[in-house]
Amino acid sequence: MRYEFKYLVPVKHYEALHSAVVPFLRPDGFASQQPNGMYTVRSIYFDTPGFEMFHTKVDGIAHRMKVRLRGYNQGNEHSTVFMEIKRKYEGPILKNRCKAPYGVVLQLFKGVPIESFNGEISNHDNARRFFYQILSRNLRPVVNVIYEREPFLGATLDPENDFRLTFDLHLRSVAYPGVDKLFDEAGATFAFPGYFIMEVKFNRYCPAWIKPVLEGFQLRKEPASKYVGTINSNPFINPNRYNDAFAKSAFLLQYDDVVSELPITSNL
Repeated sequence: MRYEFKYLVPVKHYEALHSAVVPFLRPDGFASQQPNGMYTVRSIYFDTPGFEMFHTKVDGIAHRMKVRLRGYNQGNEHSTVFMEIKRKYEGPILKNRCKAPYGVVLQLFKGVPIESFNGEISNHDNARRFFYQILSRNLRPVVNVIYEREPFLGATLDPENDFRLTFDLHLRSVAYPGVDKLFDEAGATFAFPGYFIMEVKFNRYCPAWIKPVLEGFQLRKEPASKYVGTINSNPFINPNRYNDAFAKSAFLLQYDDVVSELPITSNL
């Protein structure tokens, strides 16, 4: 279980807020190897014909989930990507995640059985959970959510708490991408103009130093959902039109071979 707090921050406060939090943090190892200490996050989100995952978020339903395919920076078929199911149970977050080369994931979407890739998928059970959700709920890719992330870790090493603070900038999206377009952002539409998102994540407790920083910048925890924000800002997506994703998406999936590999059980 993990907790996430989000704050929508005016861009004009970026440098001052950055200076206020950095003394309490240390650089993320992967980001420190990237230009400017940032990397690009790319996530294709899937949803039902009635945009259930969008509406449960907007309506504030306590128990909800997101299903997404995530990659980083620029990539190709050899790049590592992540199949993820993210569940929220009122406060805490639970994530099922597995990694595989992008080319392998594209083969899975074409119906090649999961067991064909014994050494290339990090967790077969989580891969089955991912495709179980897509197949059993008739999900389609709705939006590719893209942004630059500047991540930090807590200055005090505490693996049990795993505190992270991130600045997510230049939020943008591409409507109805094919699963083979994870690294393509042609025609992207920007969301939350004039703002960036700060996220605070931890397992057990939020450090005491955060509170005066938040009060100093008059920041209040709010939903600030990237998925909802990018859909609302993208003129090509209508979440109130049933089957909008089915009418506009180029998504194709060979169902039979994949279904034969998936145990239909309640713990998925």
